[in-house]
Amino acid sequence: MDNKPTKNYSVAKESDGTIQITFTIAKDIISKNEEAALTELGKDMEVSGFRKGKAPLSKVKESVAREKYLEKTLSGILPQLVSDAIQAEKIKPSIYPRFELVSAEDGRDWQVRAVLCEIPTFELGDYKSQIKKLLTQTKIWTPDSKDNKKEEKEPSRMEKEQKIIDFLLGFVKVTVPRVLIDEEVNSRLSQLLARIEKLGLTLEGYLKSIGKEATLLREEYAKQSENAIKVELILEKIGLEEKLKVTDKEIDEAISASSNDPNASANMNLPEQRGVIRTILLRRKALDSLLTLV
Repeated sequence: MDNKPTKNYSVAKESDGTIQITFTIAKDIISKNEEAALTELGKDMEVSGFRKGKAPLSKVKESVAREKYLEKTLSGILPQLVSDAIQAEKIKPSIYPRFELVSAEDGRDWQVRAVLCEIPTFELGDYKSQIKKLLTQTKIWTPDSKDNKKEEKEPSRMEKEQKIIDFLLGFVKVTVPRVLIDEEVNSRLSQLLARIEKLGLTLEGYLKSIGKEATLLREEYAKQSENAIKVELILEKIGLEEKLKVTDKEIDEAISASSNDPNASANMNLPEQRGVIRTILLRRKALDSLLTLV
């Protein structure tokens, strides 16, 4: 396939970091890649009246679901288009682009929109002194069993961590791109659906049992997702600014501790997954470092 078509695109940026790149792909580029896509799809296809893999492309096109050959055609075009645009516009995407087909009429130029995002810059501020003050003042008051007086109780590690997280969410101003929140919400909803299906329930039945409508559940997930992403971004930035390091040995130990399945461990050892684990451990170290401020 022709993987380096002439590009033509426009870029729209929103204040929350969401970026839309709309590509106009010339019809001759579409034609070449469509022909290559249909040729590949037709190799193993059985079409009535023709030997396997010998049907003309017009018959293959009639026999294949439109979505399938559109996806196959664009897969030979979009990766290079997006890569070139990201480099030219100096975009630092935080997620893989989500694609939207704007128009795809036969014999005409096609339009495809890539939706991605960057994390807007933010400042941490004087968080250290504020957290130190917070932890110094943090005590839990409990009634004394003997004379009914109140006494101070040292909060647990988990309680301290939650205090720090709540403080960071209120103190550090971070804007999370809507597309990033939506991606996390969709992931959480997919996990929820998988769980309730295992229980033999429907989504409607589950929502009725908890007394919520789908819109309210999605709103709650959106708020939870936004806060979770904010905490991750803040802790990651603290880790980087404090020059905290995560060693390969620590990553190896995390992989070993998380799974006894050799196949799962092998997948987690892939460079991309190790990078994810490194970031998770960095956030953990950042939170641990905040606990030691007093």
